[in-house]
Amino acid sequence: MPAGAVRQSGKHSAALLAVLFAVLVTASVAGCSSSPKRPVLYPNQHLNRVGGPVSQQDIDACMRLARTSGVNVTKDGEVGRKAASGAAIGGVSTGVYGAVRGSSDVGNRALAGAAAGAATGAVRGGIQSTEQSPLFIKFVNKCLSDKGYSVIGWQ
Repeated sequence: MPAGAVRQSGKHSAALLAVLFAVLVTASVAGCSSSPKRPVLYPNQHLNRVGGPVSQQDIDACMRLARTSGVNVTKDGEVGRKAASGAAIGGVSTGVYGAVRGSSDVGNRALAGAAAGAATGAVRGGIQSTEQSPLFIKFVNKCLSDKGYSVIGWQ
């Protein structure tokens, strides 16, 4: 094996470690920076009658009911799925680019593209996995509606 191959392999390992570190830091920050959203209620007759403290207890009860009914609060599973799709897209696109350009290191380009794509996908998935599930929001909205509230959004 040529001496340059070892040096080049070391460069790829260092770059891959840097990408993985960036993914972990970004995913950690994204997970810590967002607090769970809660429903915003329109001040209809029912809300005016029961008042703010009771309405907050009802919101908590509906959110608890959704969780105990097996509804995920967040978009779990987005990290792995987005990382895999990012790796596939990055690997294929840079591999094709290398082949079209007539590059002799098509495999290395594809590997680097896959690593970059996986990092991008993981970061995007990490951020999105902290977002509330649309099904959770629908469940809580229905529960509150059944109690007489009118949900106008979440924040």
